[in-house]
Amino acid sequence: MAAAVDKVVRKGATAVALAVLMLVGIRAWQATQGPPLQPWHTIVPTELPADAIARGDWPAYVTAENKLFEQLHRDMQSQLQPGDRTPLNRYHDASLTSPAAFGRDWNRSFVLEPAGAALGVAVLLHGLTDAPYSMRSLAELYRQRGFIAIVPRLPGHGTVPAALTQQGRKEWYAAVEMAMAAARARAGGGLPVHLVGYSNGAALALRHVMGRIERGAPNDVDRIVLLSPMIEVNRFARYAGLAGLPAMLSRYAKSAWLDVLPEYNPFKYNSFPVRAARESYLVTADLHAAIEAVERQRRMGRVPPILAFQSVVDDTVSAHGVMTRLFDKLAANGSELILFDVNRTRAIAPMLRPAASGWSRTALQAAPRRYTLTVVGTASEGDAAAVARSRPAGGSALQAQATGLRYPADVYSLSHIALPFADDDPLYGHRPSGRRTVQLGAIAVRGERNALVVSQDSLSRLSYNPFHAYMAARIATEIRGQ
Repeated sequence: MAAAVDKVVRKGATAVALAVLMLVGIRAWQATQGPPLQPWHTIVPTELPADAIARGDWPAYVTAENKLFEQLHRDMQSQLQPGDRTPLNRYHDASLTSPAAFGRDWNRSFVLEPAGAALGVAVLLHGLTDAPYSMRSLAELYRQRGFIAIVPRLPGHGTVPAALTQQGRKEWYAAVEMAMAAARARAGGGLPVHLVGYSNGAALALRHVMGRIERGAPNDVDRIVLLSPMIEVNRFARYAGLAGLPAMLSRYAKSAWLDVLPEYNPFKYNSFPVRAARESYLVTADLHAAIEAVERQRRMGRVPPILAFQSVVDDTVSAHGVMTRLFDKLAANGSELILFDVNRTRAIAPMLRPAASGWSRTALQAAPRRYTLTVVGTASEGDAAAVARSRPAGGSALQAQATGLRYPADVYSLSHIALPFADDDPLYGHRPSGRRTVQLGAIAVRGERNALVVSQDSLSRLSYNPFHAYMAARIATEIRGQ
């Protein structure tokens, strides 16, 4: 019997090994195809290591960051070829997509100060491949309401995609701790502190809070606000490291990248390294372990109130996982999950995949929860007016409230990347304001295939939030509640 079992195990191990070899072979072949790596894929900036970030403070971090950007600019300009100096290359100083074209380089860490005496402090964490720009409008919202807004650039971001081949979760954790230390110092023990996170930044924010509770440290956050929180990523990210194995041989260096694309976005990478996918999974794994530890210690009651916003359909993270792996575990502490539903008007509804969006229809009908659940969607199949339907914590009766907004007729859903940006955002907005630079959100992609130098998929993905005003009002209510 034992011999038979061993034989089965050996066969299984052999099958797995062959599958891995096949994957590596396919990835090696793919690495010989497509466009070559460019300087922004090969120049790796030298950033502060995690222990140096931990030993330092906000001024030291910003000083090192300034030196980093200066050195990177010199290195990049020396390696750009004439063909790289195009109107859409963010690394060409005269291009339409140069960060300088926006009047300020929002790739860098920044602090917004209120006009009068501070009423609180907010730390805002951006997402993976993103930059502090994505937190700009919410930081201004906090500033206008008397809060100091601290927005760190997480290591590996805002520079070149190659930086994410080296920087990862250890450096991100250290940067969050450094920013929170700055917030505690500014709060002085008497002002409320809010922690705001978008996507990967949301996972980092939650891990910070859960980690302190697990260690028995005092809470340093009074309220948490999350946008498109990365609570659970797709299964591929768990095994993404295997896809990069051929990169150990220089001939197959491109296999270290899942996407090698033109860099036309001034404040977000288009190219995506394998290591970044792997690190995103490890962040969520660390977060799940921290949540489970707090549950075992029966300390979930110490988690501050959470206000989260999530699109019902999300191709980057599991929208349903935000409910099941976070909110369903919370104590009754005044938390609320707000879901942005798909457009269910008569013209669009038949085109939607029920498996992708059907769960939001039944979510409000489930047993009472310890948190408030709100779904923002169309009033009816014949009415695009947006209504917020809520079931309060512990309640069974549904409440409906008009938002004063409408679901745009040409939009069938929000997207993972849309939530932080208003429709007048200078870069991502549908009706952009400010300087007449590149306006990615206002481009209507209609025409023939294979004619653009940029990805049609990236231009058709919704880049702004039609319900941003509603979201901002809800966050403002949280601020006033302090």
